[in-house]
Amino acid sequence: MRIGFYTLGCKVNQYETEALKSAFSKEGFDVVCDEEQADVYIVNSCTVTASGDKKTRQLLRRLKRQNPNAVIALTGCMPQAFPEHAQLLTQAQVITGSNNRKSLIEHIKQALITNERIVDITPHQKGESFEHMGVERFMEKTRAFVKIQDGCDRYCSYCIIPKARGPIRSKPLKVLKEEILTIVNNGYQEIVLVGINLSSYGKEIGLRLIDAIELVCSIDGVARVRLGSIEPELLLDEDIERMSKQPKFCPQFHLSLQSGCDATLKRMNRHYDTAFYKDLVEKLRKTFPDCSITTDIMVGFAGETQQEFEQSLSFAQEIGFARAHVFAYSVRQGTQAATFPNQLEQKIKEQRSKQMIAVTNQTRLQFLQSQIGKRYQVLFEYTVTEEGTEGYTPNYIPVFVTSQQPLSTTIRVVEITAVRGDHCIGILVD
Repeated sequence: MRIGFYTLGCKVNQYETEALKSAFSKEGFDVVCDEEQADVYIVNSCTVTASGDKKTRQLLRRLKRQNPNAVIALTGCMPQAFPEHAQLLTQAQVITGSNNRKSLIEHIKQALITNERIVDITPHQKGESFEHMGVERFMEKTRAFVKIQDGCDRYCSYCIIPKARGPIRSKPLKVLKEEILTIVNNGYQEIVLVGINLSSYGKEIGLRLIDAIELVCSIDGVARVRLGSIEPELLLDEDIERMSKQPKFCPQFHLSLQSGCDATLKRMNRHYDTAFYKDLVEKLRKTFPDCSITTDIMVGFAGETQQEFEQSLSFAQEIGFARAHVFAYSVRQGTQAATFPNQLEQKIKEQRSKQMIAVTNQTRLQFLQSQIGKRYQVLFEYTVTEEGTEGYTPNYIPVFVTSQQPLSTTIRVVEITAVRGDHCIGILVD
């Protein structure tokens, strides 16, 4: 029985899809690549924005149109957050949420036999435990994304994720160590720790994110440890100091900003202001010279005036982000912000998106240019183009190197010599 997978959204979703692939493979299913013909298709959805829901609906319609006899399953955040909407998507024969993915295997087996429609969305509950989903191999050949945390308790006014993902829960260190050992034995050199609110790791079990970082750094065979997105106010001075003592730790910090205007941050129910954020960035740059600061920035939030937007624009320029994911606010029913007055027109949101993207593209170019002449350990990918083999520095600069030697999966010292487009060019120096 052939089965295909489609993943929308974040690295946590990607990790969970890889876990599902492994589970179905052990049950005798033949996992096929995207666009290959299959008997079963699983769509792992994202619901962070309205566009995510739209992509899910479009994908389900396309899969059903192209594969009318296949069993199509919908899982993940979208049905968990909006079960009543998910049930109306008749193209999906099997529907589960983000809280009971393990039931997918039995439900799909049953659907294949009986051809019945199965909707099973289990609500999140306070005190639920972390769902262990071990992964041994990943689509990326050199780095492994490892989910160590789930759920969120920050309740930003615009965000549906607490409803979609439930309470905070963390992977025990013993389980994490066992998973990392398996991953390392399969040849992966870089570990990327990810979570729905990664900074909250361990909160309910008396641990902190730094404890997980130190554990993974201590494991033989791990060459690098990198972090996913983190909340600024949950990164303590002690954490920064302990991170700085780990040679394997990669100095790339994705600090979610959302807005560079204090008034907007307050309406968003974010738990910091721009002065705190700027001070944190300065501490990181002092402790980790040449670290990259990347972020997410939302424009067009409810009530955002032109003056507030210009403050946010100016702040983004001042910080000088190495990369920014810019997106327009979209109303999510069930959140506080959905009831806020002064919702902006889509045209204004699009205009502000373009302006913010232009500014953050310029700061990225400046950051890349500042790296010329510097030397880094570069972990090379399997990607080989006319410009050479692609690799990444510890601070996540994409670098292309031309060499007669095979570079893929090796770590080599590279000097950055030029910037070309959205990446750098380098030469081997070791």
